[in-house]
Amino acid sequence: MLILRTLASSLVTRICLGSIMTLAFNAMAAGELPVGRAAGDMELSAFYRWQDPMPTVPGVLLRSETLKPQERVPAAAQTIRMLYSSTDQRWHSGQVPVSGTLFLPSGPAPSEGWPLLAWAHGTLGIADICAPSWTGFRARDAAYINRWLERGFAVVATDYQGLGGPGPHPYTVWQAEGSSVLDAVRAARALKPGVIANRTFLAGQSQGGGAALGASILAASYAPELNILGAVITAPNSTFPDGPIALEARHSNTIFLSLATGGLRDNAPRIDDLLTPEGLQLLDVARQSCTREIALKSRELKIGSFSQLLTISARALSALRTPTTDMPQATIAFPLLIATGQADETITPVRQYAVAAALCAAGNQVTWQTYEGLGHDGVMHGSLNEAFAFARAQLEGQGYDSNCATIQRPGAPGERNPSAPFNDD
Repeated sequence: MLILRTLASSLVTRICLGSIMTLAFNAMAAGELPVGRAAGDMELSAFYRWQDPMPTVPGVLLRSETLKPQERVPAAAQTIRMLYSSTDQRWHSGQVPVSGTLFLPSGPAPSEGWPLLAWAHGTLGIADICAPSWTGFRARDAAYINRWLERGFAVVATDYQGLGGPGPHPYTVWQAEGSSVLDAVRAARALKPGVIANRTFLAGQSQGGGAALGASILAASYAPELNILGAVITAPNSTFPDGPIALEARHSNTIFLSLATGGLRDNAPRIDDLLTPEGLQLLDVARQSCTREIALKSRELKIGSFSQLLTISARALSALRTPTTDMPQATIAFPLLIATGQADETITPVRQYAVAAALCAAGNQVTWQTYEGLGHDGVMHGSLNEAFAFARAQLEGQGYDSNCATIQRPGAPGERNPSAPFNDD
């Protein structure tokens, strides 16, 4: 998740982002997908706008087009933009078109096909223009995808519902994001039958960690035909209210971004009506640009506290929202690797420990690893060797040892190693 640390107050921008898109949607009737400028919809290309009737089932490939080679992903022999159907799990409007990208590695595919990594990205914004299939992938994410390709994995990367496709991006609504991830797998296999094996791993970072974990929880009931061998979760933003570790509410980007994209209750006021003039200016920027531009606008407006953005108290706001990251303590049919940077100040180690503890308490096979000196972004690449070993063990049928019996509550975030790759946050 991209945290706007460059702001005088990162919470501020989060509110703005959060203030962003739910606004006009709350009054919408159940079963109707909000669309238009207030929903972050923008004119990209005709590829992203599906005019024909939608299929009645999820995971159907609607269209695809081959993209030019991407300099940041040199290990990709082919890069393909996809549009596919997925289930709207927030507004319950049926099947909606969702975009994404499929990368194929170099060389001939194995006889059984390439194993597939389904990658879920972190926070980029909530406007259509922020979709990585359109804008391109951040250097950190592109390098991560490239390293999986080098090891003989095909990679499919969903944009998530509403980024690129019509309607709001239901930020951190784990059911919606998880469905987008699983349906991307279905569409990728339909696009390249025989080339992509029915052997899939899920992976995600921060917001994407919650999406990949959501897909893990949904998999057995939503996509039982997919053979998912494991999930690699880094810096997850998930919460487990019924888990064994009690934590105070996190006032962060996760909360306030979600307010703009489905995180307010349906009977709540529009987010526009809860913002000060400064908040409305930030909201306008967020509806048509991504996190960097929002951060710059926050600096320009010299935003330093919630009071500059909200016309109600934080306590009154909390009564209007729905907890989008709260997950049930479900049983997952495959092993999980969770990687936490001990220097993560965005989603602190103790919060990620609470995720691991909840999953362990539910009887899942969990390996929770921590990494000294790595922050929120740095843990992605810093944990990759472990991720490769985890994936190789599953592919070879060896399993992977759970450490649920020995995990311990961590201390406060430590010092970040400035020389570690992509270890900015």
